[in-house]
Amino acid sequence: MPSVTLVGSFNVDHVWRCDQLPAPGATIAGRYDTGPGGKGFNQAIASVRAGADTRFVCALGDDAGGQLARGLAADNGVTLIAQASAEPTGTAGIYVDAMGRNTIVIGAGANADLSVDFVETQRDAITGAGALLVQLESPLDSVLAALRAARGHGVPTLLNPAPANSATTVELLSLADVLTPNETEFAALLARHVGERVAPEDVAALDGQRLHALCREVLPRGTVVITLGATGVFVSHAEEQQRGDARMFYRHPAESVTAIDTTGAGDAFNGALAASLVHAPDAAFAEHVRFANRYAALSTERAGAALAMPTRADVQARFGD
Repeated sequence: MPSVTLVGSFNVDHVWRCDQLPAPGATIAGRYDTGPGGKGFNQAIASVRAGADTRFVCALGDDAGGQLARGLAADNGVTLIAQASAEPTGTAGIYVDAMGRNTIVIGAGANADLSVDFVETQRDAITGAGALLVQLESPLDSVLAALRAARGHGVPTLLNPAPANSATTVELLSLADVLTPNETEFAALLARHVGERVAPEDVAALDGQRLHALCREVLPRGTVVITLGATGVFVSHAEEQQRGDARMFYRHPAESVTAIDTTGAGDAFNGALAASLVHAPDAAFAEHVRFANRYAALSTERAGAALAMPTRADVQARFGD
């Protein structure tokens, strides 16, 4: 089976669903739930449910959260490779409003302990994969170590530069074959690396040629995929590598769904994109984007993050081939 290796985070999510997101100083009523999350784990569950043999490299505490991660990974067929940490397993506080929008606060905990040395011990899991997928809820040096190992062995690399306030570097971006920001993360990359100020809410409305040019400044080589929520997806390729597509840049529309919770939708897209790339490596990139877009859309019709991820069969049943 084609394989994806992820290096990333696991969090225990604490979720409050409320009519509107709380304003500063406000106390409002909400409905509480808890469950597994973290960008790395969400994407790992999406990857395996989308059909890829999946390995997940992370750091966990010796506590109930760590036990939860191990049990859910085993139940879902994810090969969990965890560094032991004296810190508590990571946590996240999430508020979700009646429109499915969310705000999130992360407590890194054990995630901050994921070390370069531990990542280096998992070199075989990285260099033997069909693709490597990373995010930025883990220490930057450890993420870089994984990307360097993959690049050195010709393994395709996907970098999800999230969360938006993460400190990205020129080297980090240069090691990404595919970069997958949302509009907020893309605006942050523009400000940090290009000196261009664009409000996140204005990214989707940019002219295609202009948006493509900005993508090429952020990532001169490689592919940029900007997820734009209800507006769909924008894809920009470097001229020398269009990955089987006829166009250097294009938009893919959003799917029509009834969203109740967008938490983890970006993670659903990333995990499904990685799985699709290793499942059909010779297919045009647009086909992978279409599948990931449908997968992420379907995930928003379910409450939660990791456990809201659909299967490949779910996507086929809903949208066809």
